[in-house]
This record gives sequence, C-alpha cells and structure tokens, in this order.
Amino acid sequence: MQKNKIQKRYIYRFFCTALLCMLASGMFFVAWYGFVFENNHTGFLLGIGNLGMAIGIYFIFYYFIGKSLRTFRIGVDRKANLLASQVMTVFIVDFCETFISCAITGQFRYYHIFFVIYLILAFVQSTVLCLLVIPLVDVYRKLFKPQRILEVYCDDSNEKSEFMNERPDKYKIVDSINITEGLEKILSVIPRYEAILLNDIPSELKNDILKDCFRMGKRVYFTPKIADIIGKNSENINLFDTPLYLCRNNAIGAGQRFLKRFFDLLFSILGFIVFSPIFIIVAVAIKAEDGGPVFFIQDRVTIGGKVFGIIKFRSMIVDAEKDGKPCPVGEEDDRITKVGRIIRPTRIDELPQLLNIIKGDMSIVGPRPERVEHVEKYTKEIPEFAFRLKAKGGLTGVAQVFGKYNTSPLSKLKMDLDYITNYSLLLDLQIIFETVKILIQKESTQGFSKEKQEEMREKE
Repeated sequence: MQKNKIQKRYIYRFFCTALLCMLASGMFFVAWYGFVFENNHTGFLLGIGNLGMAIGIYFIFYYFIGKSLRTFRIGVDRKANLLASQVMTVFIVDFCETFISCAITGQFRYYHIFFVIYLILAFVQSTVLCLLVIPLVDVYRKLFKPQRILEVYCDDSNEKSEFMNERPDKYKIVDSINITEGLEKILSVIPRYEAILLNDIPSELKNDILKDCFRMGKRVYFTPKIADIIGKNSENINLFDTPLYLCRNNAIGAGQRFLKRFFDLLFSILGFIVFSPIFIIVAVAIKAEDGGPVFFIQDRVTIGGKVFGIIKFRSMIVDAEKDGKPCPVGEEDDRITKVGRIIRPTRIDELPQLLNIIKGDMSIVGPRPERVEHVEKYTKEIPEFAFRLKAKGGLTGVAQVFGKYNTSPLSKLKMDLDYITNYSLLLDLQIIFETVKILIQKESTQGFSKEKQEEMREKE
C-alpha cells in the first residue's frame, strides 16, 4: 500500500515535469516559427527536421537546467521556491537560446532581434508557468497527505524534531519513542507508520533500525553525525573481493582551488563593476541618515584560522556593540537603521565583501566566516566546528541557502561540511542560483526572537 502511494507521487511529479517542459517548449516553438517563417527566405529552416531540432534543443536545455535548479520538485520544495526556480530557469534558457538560434540560422546579425523576442518570451513563459505551478502544487497536497512519521529520539539529542513541523504539508510526526524503550519495542511499532525519523540517536542503534527498515522497505529520515557526512562521498575501491571505501579527507583539491580562485576573481570583479551604482546609492543613503561611517569592518575567521577584516555596509547604529560583547540581531532590533531595514533583507549590505574576495580572504561560495569569539566558543562546545576552516569563508554558502540566520551552529557545521566534502564547481554554481532564489524568502533572513536574543547574550 505504502509502495503504491510512493509510486503515485513519482508518477504525478513525472506528469508535472512533462507538462511544464512541453508547455515551455511549445511557447518557444511559436516564437521560433514566427521568426523563421518571416525571415528565412530560403525556407530550409521550415523543414520538419530543422523545426524538430530547434524544439528538441530547447526541451533538453529547459529540462536539465530546470532539474539542476529544482524547478520540477512539485510537492517537495516550497511553493515560493518553485516559482523562483521557474522564473530563473526560463530566463537562463531563453538567454542561452539567443546564441543557439543565431548559430542555427547562421546569422549573428539577428542577435538583437532574438534577444528582444526571447526576453518577451521569458516574461510570458514565467507568467504562464508560474500560474500553472500553483494549482499543480495545490492538487499534489490534496492528493497526497503528509507522511505519518514515528520519531525515535534520545534524551541527549542535539537536534529537535520541530524542524519537520516547518513543512506540515509533507511531514507529520504522529508519535515519538525514546530509545530507552529498547530495540525490540521500537522495531515492533515501526510497521504502523509510513516513515521513521531517527533523531540523533547512537550510531549502533541507528544501524540496527536502518537494517530492519531496509528489510521492510520502510522510509527512514535521520539526522547525520559528523562522521556520516565525512564518509558520504567516499570512493569505492574495486580491487579486492570485498567492498573497500576510500575517504580522502583532503577537502578541496589543488586543481579545484585554482579554478575556484579564477572564477572568484572573474565574477567578483564583474560584480563590482555591475553593482557599482548600488554601491554609490547605498553609501550616500547611509551617510545621509546619521552621518556615521559607510562601512562596518569586523574581524572574522577564514581558511586555516586566518583572521581578516570582513567589510559590510553599516546597517546598524554606530557602536551597536559598545560594551564590546556580541549581541545577536533580534527580529525587531531597534539598533537597525532605516537604511539597514532595506539592505539587510536583500543582502545588499554584504556587497562590499566582493573586495574581500578580490583580495583573496574570501570566496564567492563557502562556509560563512564567523566572528573570532564565536569560533572559539563553538569550537569548545563542538570541537569539529574547526572543520569549517578547511575552506575559505564565502559570500554565500549551503548554510545561507538552506539554513536561516538563527540556525544552530551544529546544523550550520553539518551543512558546510557537506559542501566541503562534496565540492565541485557545479555545486558552486547551483548554490549561487539558489542564493538568488532565497532573497525573496523572509525566513532566510529571520533573526532571533527577543527571548532567544537575551538567552544568547547571557551565555557570552
């Protein structure tokens, strides 16, 4: 029964993906056919083969770029995330199609015409496809109810299961059982539920439950240990008559570091040029509001424990931490200036860090560099927190994309460590695109509640 339900979810998502791909390609075909019918006087582009090639190329581009941007994850990602992915996908594909169309026609003199046509097409596609995605998600939620989940936890669990409650459309923890009940009791109740959440339980017990759930074909979610993440990307060595995994543990390789640095310089210099008007406007606005300094420079820690001065546009009052103690930013913090309330949610205050990237202290993508005192504090509490220093601090990163401002240090460590151990340039590109999407999501910039703010301040 459960297996059939899962298969139906996959079938529905396949249907949604096919529908979106065909609709996007169909709208492209109308624009393409209209152009070649009017401008291709020889008629060779109007043949079935050439028309099929044009629409086939578009279909493939749209599918693979959409897949990399999580455009088709109906019922998995949030609705706002899906809409942002859809818009980004069509604009990227239509921009690429401008050059492809010039190559197919052999007429680069038509570039400006294609650019205008596909820009208009992108706006039309974005509107139509987004209007379609909304009911597709609503239908999914009506057809497929949240999974009924059993949580297995222990008294020493570092993670709380409340994070599952952020997606009530997908998950519903209907019962919990402590590991003190014993393995036999836990295994006896598992068949009653659709899925199991192993919430930071001892590894030996987790292995026993995983094996039994594998036997039953039961879905299992579990919060990984640090060792789980380190070993996740191990290489399979097929040299012997028994499986052997190699965990290289060398973080980002020399060749990858060279390419990463090259693209850091390229994109940061281009970004500095493109955003220079915003730099000027924000600088003038900050100076005009209270006459204080435009920039805020603070010591942060990057690769190898190196301390550097991170540069931001000042978004808070002068001497916001005049007592010298760090004070987390609250949800309604009166220290934030009027300009700050605009530039903080949009992350514009982070733009000066392009200078840190050009200098070599930071990378575009990487673990977010923490304050010196925070690194010292977190490393005492979680010794593995120092693992984040195997890579340069980044302007954006996995923890910024999938976490929140108030995400716990342990969760941030796990996300950043997952990035370091699975690094690739493609992953960097995906995180950059994901960063653009989260700018419209309030929860990504959500601060600490007033109670939590006071609690953290007392611990400093």
